[in-house]
Amino acid sequence: MIDILVPTLGESVTEATVARWMKQPGEAVAQDEPLVELETDKVAVEVPAPSAGVLSEIAAGEETVVAVGGLLGRLDETQTATAAPAAAPEVPVAAAPVPAAPAPAPAPVAPAPTAAVTMALSPAVRRLVQEHGLNAATIPGTGKDGRLLKEDVLNYVKAGGAAAAPAPAPASAPAAAAASPGSAQQVIPAASVAAAPAGNDDVGLRANAGLEEIVRMTRLRKTIARRLKDAQNTAAMLTTFNEVDMSAVMAARSKYRDVFEKRHGSRLGFMSFFVRACTQALAEVPAVNAEVDGDNLIYKNYYNVGVAVGTPQGLVVPVLRDADKMSFADIEGGIVDFGRRARDGKLGIDEMQGGTFTISNG
Repeated sequence: MIDILVPTLGESVTEATVARWMKQPGEAVAQDEPLVELETDKVAVEVPAPSAGVLSEIAAGEETVVAVGGLLGRLDETQTATAAPAAAPEVPVAAAPVPAAPAPAPAPVAPAPTAAVTMALSPAVRRLVQEHGLNAATIPGTGKDGRLLKEDVLNYVKAGGAAAAPAPAPASAPAAAAASPGSAQQVIPAASVAAAPAGNDDVGLRANAGLEEIVRMTRLRKTIARRLKDAQNTAAMLTTFNEVDMSAVMAARSKYRDVFEKRHGSRLGFMSFFVRACTQALAEVPAVNAEVDGDNLIYKNYYNVGVAVGTPQGLVVPVLRDADKMSFADIEGGIVDFGRRARDGKLGIDEMQGGTFTISNG
């Protein structure tokens, strides 16, 4: 029996939340096949099977907070050969009486796809499907690898595909629609929250309670909120506006845009100009590329530039390392790659650490 443990998740990351299990107990898995998805403060991480075998136990269910090194489940590597055949004989045995009674034959076929699809659903999507009495197997998914997203269910309901839904469903559907697309947030209708005390004189607050909703934040959004507050408390906040003549940059982009894209396979954007300008400025004014550590100033003689990238789950800041040594093509290619992998949840934690300066086009 092999223990499936929470892997090291990067510097300063000590815990994660179980987002979803991709396999269920009794299912055979191949070595390095993704077993479970963990959500950290920064990225989603897939934990692969350490060996081929059969998943025998899930110790940490979905939405459980687990520490690094904690037990997620157990894998029985001795059942590799027997796992698949064990399920196979079930079909012929059930099929034997079919000639005598053809009617029951479709019955075992229907539950199979439903169970398979349900296992791949996030808790929020599974809840929506159950609230509306739907069959998840009949709803087309638009997420990565055909994964069913929350908006897929909502669009299906709006298109008239819902089964007989319980009375509170209409109230929860608009509330769920307000959540970020593709996120794993859980929407809790305001009606489920304890009512205000009877002595409360704020009649307007009670009257609008049914139009409110409570959305449980993902770990990423919690981290963003916490760090924004920390920055407000500890950083010297300064805002300055400056006008810059960009005509030379605009002319260069117009002149070399087509040639650049044909040669390097990526568009010549503004960010490469901004990154190069910032690294030159940081070299000329080293104090801007420094940080305060107690009673000391740490001057960093390297230039790791963070580039803010928006995703459905929130903002992340991957880092272009030694940006001063990168060509325009390297910078543009790196930003495109970061953006694609950020949206797919494939960025590594180490790729978002060690920045000395950050650029956001907000």
